[in-house]
Amino acid sequence: MAASSCSMLALCSSLATHCKISKNPPNHNPPPPLLSLSRPKIFASGLYTRPAFSLTPKFSQTEAPVIESEPEAVMAPEEPAPVVESTSKEEPKREEVFAVVMIGSRQYIVFPGRYLYTQRLKDANVDDKIILNKVLLVGTKTTTYIGKPVVTNAAVHAVVEEQGLNPKVIVFKYKKKKGYRRNIGHRQPNTRIRITGITGYQDYPAVTLDSLKS
Repeated sequence: MAASSCSMLALCSSLATHCKISKNPPNHNPPPPLLSLSRPKIFASGLYTRPAFSLTPKFSQTEAPVIESEPEAVMAPEEPAPVVESTSKEEPKREEVFAVVMIGSRQYIVFPGRYLYTQRLKDANVDDKIILNKVLLVGTKTTTYIGKPVVTNAAVHAVVEEQGLNPKVIVFKYKKKKGYRRNIGHRQPNTRIRITGITGYQDYPAVTLDSLKS
């Protein structure tokens, strides 16, 4: 009995020398919870907190996606637009000429291509071509033909466009102390003609500065 107790004591002393016993008692308290940046969700069973964000990347450096750069499109040089030549020929400009013609008892200055209102021309219908022979003067940029009294062989060609009436004119008559008043309206008939050309004056002698001085 004494021998067994001695062997037990020797075993305990050897274990105490080889083992280090911590003086601080073990901490059985659980670690503090991680902070969550998201709002907690409440379910029917109770309060549920979303776990904290994981700071580890979703892919490692070896698994990083490779972005292929597309080659830049090379712009081809713009070709010059073909030049289209216009086949239409420009019409030669007419010689600027005017004339002074007498129609009835009035004188008018006429130009080719323009229209003119005159007093009523009898026996003239619309679209009729007429010739005015009483040409008193013809002038161009360079020369002047003065008639004595008319330019021989010169003629003004025209076309009748319309037979109409002038604006109304009020004619009022009044006599004092007699009770006499008359209000009458009148519209003078007229004719619209368009000048188409002036011809036949080239053979007439032109007036120059020397002839006027003499």
